[in-house]
Amino acid sequence: MSQQIFWNGKFSKADYFYGTKANEFLASKIKLIKNKKKLLCLGEGEGRNAIFFAKNGFEVSAIDTSDVGLSKLELRSKEENLNVKTFCMDLNHWETSEKYDVIVASYLHMFKEEREKLFRKIEDSLNPNAYFIAEFFSTKQLDFTSGGPKDLELLYTIEDFKNHFLSCKKELKEELVTLNEGIGHQGEACVIRVVIQKL
Repeated sequence: MSQQIFWNGKFSKADYFYGTKANEFLASKIKLIKNKKKLLCLGEGEGRNAIFFAKNGFEVSAIDTSDVGLSKLELRSKEENLNVKTFCMDLNHWETSEKYDVIVASYLHMFKEEREKLFRKIEDSLNPNAYFIAEFFSTKQLDFTSGGPKDLELLYTIEDFKNHFLSCKKELKEELVTLNEGIGHQGEACVIRVVIQKL
């Protein structure tokens, strides 16, 4: 099954599978990036983070493999009189031609062997002093029923980030949190939170 078919299936199940509120961790970093302008959301799905950052004055672009998810984002941005650029593609096919002040992601499900290339693209796409801020499911999430993949190859460890972004300043934390994000993420979860700044 292709990534697009998988995610279109999920996003067709509910009005907003992961709700309409931005990921709590990403939203909590708004002060850190308040002087930044150009922001990219990776694996943005139905657009909850993109809408939040656009409302806070950022120039937002969003990439996702699901045309169903991005249609919901486009509808919401039109309703709220916001301008969000959308790009429907698998992140493995993302060509890094632009630079950003901030790149964000919540729960990117990328296979282990795909990450090195993706992380390099993220680092290459950051302006000097720009940030990559993201939340991922830890490999320990297999012990919880709050959402996320049940495949170890799609889950992350702190080492995944320690071994990449070598020219960057990094804050990496594995934490237990309580998720309340639509019907997709509910309950206690083990996540990895990253704040990476390109020097």
